[in-house]
Amino acid sequence: MCVNISRPIRSLSSITFFWLRCSPPPRQPFLSVKRSLAMASTGETENFSTAIAEEDDVKFGFKRSEMYESNLSGTVDPYERHVFLCYKSHESWPSRVEDSDSDLLPKLLSAALKARKADIEVKTRLTICEGLEDFGFSDGDVLIFPEMIKYRDLKESDVDGFVEDVLVNGNPWAAGIQEVLTGSYVFVCSHNNRDKRCGVCGPILIEKFKEEIESKGLKSQVFVTACSHIGGHKYAGNVIIFSANAEGKIAGHWYGYVTPNDVRELLDQHIGKGEIIDRIWRGQMDANVEKADHVHQEKLPNGTSLNNYEEKSQEIGSEEKKESISSCCQGDNGASCCRDLNFEEKQDQKGKGTLPNWIGKWEQRDVLTTIAVVGAVTTIAVAFAFYKRSR
Repeated sequence: MCVNISRPIRSLSSITFFWLRCSPPPRQPFLSVKRSLAMASTGETENFSTAIAEEDDVKFGFKRSEMYESNLSGTVDPYERHVFLCYKSHESWPSRVEDSDSDLLPKLLSAALKARKADIEVKTRLTICEGLEDFGFSDGDVLIFPEMIKYRDLKESDVDGFVEDVLVNGNPWAAGIQEVLTGSYVFVCSHNNRDKRCGVCGPILIEKFKEEIESKGLKSQVFVTACSHIGGHKYAGNVIIFSANAEGKIAGHWYGYVTPNDVRELLDQHIGKGEIIDRIWRGQMDANVEKADHVHQEKLPNGTSLNNYEEKSQEIGSEEKKESISSCCQGDNGASCCRDLNFEEKQDQKGKGTLPNWIGKWEQRDVLTTIAVVGAVTTIAVAFAFYKRSR
């Protein structure tokens, strides 16, 4: 319906206002520039930003229908080392930042890891994160967990040497200085161009973490930043925390379905006391280590028993490869730089058994023919022996 205007239209802003008020409402949920100008010119006070946020929250945020629908425990494919490359901001990352021709540093590091995966002894993930300028983390800096070490200013020309020295040979980088990381590190998936759910939930969680960290006086002890896709969009908000447990061991624990209401508990219980919050726990790095299994053998989160934890982890790993959502050196069709530690065992077991492999390849006819020939020769030999004896 057209709105009556009691006075002549004399200005461009009025014309714009009249056209918008007489036109059908737009279908998209976002305000157009013209409508924003019209609202400003008339002094309308309706808070459209709040309405938009509410709609996003219902579709993609913490109120979406899929929240808490899935069993979280065991949704992390076990691994042993996590490499984070500080690079730009989460708003600028393309969907496949590790494969983007416009983002050469992540692409080269991802490609180098995949090329050397057979030489890397430790199963390794690569994820992109935002630099923390306030804490001296800049583009090109590399953070490695659980070793808690940092290398500064990785350049495109340095990638092969870095991978060779640090990730393949396990030595300090010859071209850089190894620094020790202290404190606890929180990575929140905020990869909007990969999945809207992470794009909506992530930034809100980061702001809540920063608010709680500041209020508790933990700015020098707990560091939080955005990271790229880590797998499991439907579990957003997704959070990884690297901090010491009750035994002083550093491990990366993954949480899903995290909301702002969980942030204080994560700081107080997980980071403060080294205790896992079962209801939102997805799993952890190095999950196959005996010590880690022992910690959770009596009570694994979300009702998952220890016996089927590894089986479930393998299912998740297969699912992530199918959906191309692995964050480990993401490539075409979900290619991963993570080395399959069972591969060599499988190779070693080939050829082990009760019979040589070539026997299994014989056809039945060949086997029967051989038996017949051997039997005939044996019969002739026995007959000849009796003949000689009878003379």
